[in-house]
Amino acid sequence: MLSVPVRFPVTHVEVNCTMDKDAVLTHILKPKGTSTLLGGEQPINVINNNKYIPPLTSEAHATDRNVEDSLLSLDSAILTALSSECKTVVLVGPEGSGKTTTLQRLVLDWAKGQHLQNYMFVFHFRFRELKYLNKILSLETLLLHHHGLIQSESLPSVLQNPEKVLFVFDDLDHCKQSLDPSTQTLCPSTLKAVSMSCLVASLLHGSLMKGATFAVASRPTESLKFIGGTQMEVLGFLKPQREAYFKGFFADLGAANEALQHMERTLGFYDISTSPRFCWTVCSIYKSLMDAEAKLPETVSQLYADILVYLIQTLSLSKECNRELVLALGRMASHCFTNQQLSCYQEEIDAFGFQHLLTSVGVFLQVDLEHSSTPVLSFHSQLMQEFLLAVSFFLDESTSEGAEKMLEKHTGVQFLDGFLSALSGPIQRQPLETLLGNFNSDQIIDFKSWFKRSSEVTLRGCYKEKHHRYFRLLHQAQNESLVKDIVTPSARLGISYGDLSLQDCVTLNYVVTCLGGMEFLNLYHTRNLSEEQVERLAPSMSLSQKINLSNCCLSTGAVPHMASALSRGSTKELNLSNSRLGDEKFKILCAGLKDSKLHSMNLVVCRLTKASCEDLASVLISGTPQLCVLDLRHNEIGDEGLISLCKALQSPLCKLQELLVQGNGLTAASMEALSAALCSGQSELRKLDLTNNTIGDRGVEVLCKALQHPLSKLKGLKLFDSELTGTCCPYFKEALMSEHCSLSELELSVNDLGQEGALLLCQALSRPECPVENLGLKRCELTVAVFKELGSVLKSGTSKLKSLIIGINKVGNKGVKHLSDAIAHPNCLLEELDVEMSGLTDACVEDLCAAIRASRTLKSLELRNNLLTDASVPALVQVMQDSPNMLEMNLKYNDFSEDVFDMLEECDRIRY
Repeated sequence: MLSVPVRFPVTHVEVNCTMDKDAVLTHILKPKGTSTLLGGEQPINVINNNKYIPPLTSEAHATDRNVEDSLLSLDSAILTALSSECKTVVLVGPEGSGKTTTLQRLVLDWAKGQHLQNYMFVFHFRFRELKYLNKILSLETLLLHHHGLIQSESLPSVLQNPEKVLFVFDDLDHCKQSLDPSTQTLCPSTLKAVSMSCLVASLLHGSLMKGATFAVASRPTESLKFIGGTQMEVLGFLKPQREAYFKGFFADLGAANEALQHMERTLGFYDISTSPRFCWTVCSIYKSLMDAEAKLPETVSQLYADILVYLIQTLSLSKECNRELVLALGRMASHCFTNQQLSCYQEEIDAFGFQHLLTSVGVFLQVDLEHSSTPVLSFHSQLMQEFLLAVSFFLDESTSEGAEKMLEKHTGVQFLDGFLSALSGPIQRQPLETLLGNFNSDQIIDFKSWFKRSSEVTLRGCYKEKHHRYFRLLHQAQNESLVKDIVTPSARLGISYGDLSLQDCVTLNYVVTCLGGMEFLNLYHTRNLSEEQVERLAPSMSLSQKINLSNCCLSTGAVPHMASALSRGSTKELNLSNSRLGDEKFKILCAGLKDSKLHSMNLVVCRLTKASCEDLASVLISGTPQLCVLDLRHNEIGDEGLISLCKALQSPLCKLQELLVQGNGLTAASMEALSAALCSGQSELRKLDLTNNTIGDRGVEVLCKALQHPLSKLKGLKLFDSELTGTCCPYFKEALMSEHCSLSELELSVNDLGQEGALLLCQALSRPECPVENLGLKRCELTVAVFKELGSVLKSGTSKLKSLIIGINKVGNKGVKHLSDAIAHPNCLLEELDVEMSGLTDACVEDLCAAIRASRTLKSLELRNNLLTDASVPALVQVMQDSPNMLEMNLKYNDFSEDVFDMLEECDRIRY
C-alpha cells in the first residue's frame, strides 16, 4: 500500500466497492463520430455488428495463420499475459492495425463480465483526447473529472487496491513528452498536480499506484524503450483475416472474391494491407468503383487517386475551390511532416489557406471540437497525407522548390516518391487534372529529370536496397517505355536481389517483364522464399536465361510456381545450390523440368538422396530438356542413386555431358554401372567429377576399362581425394596408352600414389598418343625422382601437358629445379604450374625467373605457402614486369614483411 495522504477516511472504504460496469458499457456503446472513407469504420460499430476479426501478433504469425484459431489472436495473447504475473502489456503496431478496436473490445468484455474479472476497476484513456489537457492535474482529478465513470466514494478503494486496477492507455504515441524517468521527477502522491506526461510516467514506473496493471497501445515510438513489461507486435490482418473481412463487407460472395483477389495481387504485398482500417478504405472504394463498373486500381498510387477523385466529387465544389483545398491540405501535410506533428491548431490552420474551406475539410481531416476550446485538425490517414503532399507539389504554381529538395525536406515519408513518380505520368494524373486543373509542367519536367539522373547513378552501384527503391518508383509510374529508358543493358549487369520482400518481388517482376526478360536473374540468399513471392516472380523467371537461387530456402508451396515458370520459359541455367531443397520439393520441381529448356542445373548441397536420382533420371530421358551439365555435389545419393542416373545415361534421349558427383557417398560398387554407361555408345558424357568419394583402386580398375573403350567420349576425370594408392597407376598407364582414350584432363590430387605409381603415369605421359593436357597430382606423396621424370616429359616434345598442379609434395628447390629447366625448354607447352607448399626458398628464384623469361607459353605460376622472403621480391616483380605473357603469379602466405608490400603493389598481376 502506498504511504500517501488520502482525502477520504479509511472507515468509509467498502472493500466490495467496484466500478459501475453498466455505466462503462453505456459509455463505450455511445456513438462517437461517424465512419469515414479515410478514418475507417468506428470501432464500436465493428464490435456491435459482429464484424470484429481479432488481429494477429507476430508470434501468432510465426506459429499459424489460421483465422479460426482464436488462441493465436491478439485478444488471446493479451488475456494470457494479464492472467500471469505480467503487469504491463504494450501493443505496438502501425496506424490502423486494430489496436484501438482490440482495447475497446477488451474493456467491453470486462464490463460484460466475460473476461478480466479479477479487476474491480478498469480505466480507459485515449491520449489523442488527453493531449488537449495542457494544464497540470493530479491522478485523483484525472480519474474523477476526466474519466467520469467512477463515483467519488469509490476512489479510496481504487487508490488502496492498485492490484485490482487496470489502466488502458491507447494512442500513447500522442504523448509527445518523454517517458524517460531520468528526465523528470516522478510524482509520489495521488493529490499532487503535475503534467500529463509526468502523471503517465509516474504510473508506468510505479511511483503512483504501484501494483496496478497496464494495457498500452502505441505506434512505434522512442518512448516505448522506457516502458517495461511484455511488448506485442500487432500485425493486423494477414491473408485469412482479409478474406474473412472482405466476405463480411460485400453482400455478394462473387464481388467479395473479385475484390479480395484484386487487392492481393496489387496491394497485398504492402505492410499497409495488414491494416483493418486500410481494408475498410479499400473495400469502400472498390465497391464504389465496381458499382460504377469502373476499372479497379493497379497500384497504391492509382488507389489514392481514385479515393481523392471520389472525395472531391462528394464536395461538389468548383475546379478553383478544389485546387485551393488540395493546395491547403498539401501545405498542412508538409507542415505536419517537417515538424513531426500529428495535428494542427486554429492559429496554424489559418496559415494554410483553409479560411473559407473549413466546412469542406471534414472528408479529409479529423476535426476535434469536443476536447479542445479551438478546432484541432489531423489527418485520418498518413498515406492520404503523403498523396495530398505529392499532388500539391505538382499543382503549386508559386514555388520554385524542385523535386530533389522537396524529397530531402520530407525524408522518411514512405510513399511520397512513389506518388510523385505516378503523378508525373499523363495517364495517372489525368483524372485529377479534370477536377483540379492542369499540373505545373515545370515541376513535372523537374521531377522526371531528377528521376532519370538519380536512378542511372544508383543502378550503376551495388546497393540492392537503392535499386529496389527505383524499381518501386517505376512500378508506380506504370510506364513500360520509362523502364526501358532507365534500366539500360549496362545497368542490369550489377543488379542483385538477395533477401527480397514480397513488395520487392512484385516490383522486380514488373521491371523484368517490361524489359522483356533478363540475361541473369540473381535471387541469391533469399532466406525464406515463400509461395507468394515465387508466384509473383514466376513471369520474370520464365523470361530469364539464367536464374541464381543459391543459398535460398524455398517453401514447399513455392516450388510448383517455379516449376511452372521453368516449363513455359526460356531458362538455360538454374542454380539451386545450398537451397536445402530435399526430395519432396525436388520431385515437384521435376514435373516442370521435363518441359524446360535447361542446359545446366546446380544442385550442390540440396539434401537430395537416391529417391531424387530416380526423378532426375526420368527428366533426363523425357526428351524435351537439353540438360548438359548436372552438378550434384555433396548430396547423399549413394551408389544406388548413381546407378539410377547411369541407366538414364544409356538412353539416346539423354544429352548430359558433364556430371559432378563430388562427396556423394559413392564407392566402387557403382563404378560397374558407370563404366557400362560410358561404353554404351549412347552416353554423351564428356566430364566426370568423382572427387571426395571412396572409389578406391578397385573402382579405378573398372573405370579405366571404360576409358579404353572406343565408344567412350569421356575427356575429363576428377578423382581428387578418392582413396587411391599406387596400385591404381598401372590401370591408368594402360588406359592412357590406349589408342581409344580421349582423356585430356586427369585430376588425381590428394591420393597416396607414391613414387612408383607416379613414375608409371610419367611413362604414359611421355607417349605421343597420350591426350592428357591438364594433370593434377597435388599432395600425392611424390619425390624428387618423380619431378625429374616430369621435367623430362615436358621437354620430350611429345607431351601435350599445359597445366600441371603438383604442389604440397615435399621436394624443395631440388625437385622444382627440374620443372624450371623444363619450362625454359622450347618443347615445353606448359601454361600453368602450381608448386604450392613445396618447401621453396629464395635459392630457387633465380632459376624460376630464368625459366619465365625463356618460356613462350607460361601464363600462371602458383607459389603460395612457401618459404620465400623479402630478398626474392625484387627479382620476382621485375620478371613479371618484363614478361607480358605472364598473367598471374600468386605469392600469398610466404615469409614477406610489410616492407615489400609497396614493391609488390607495383605489379597488379601479382597476388600477395
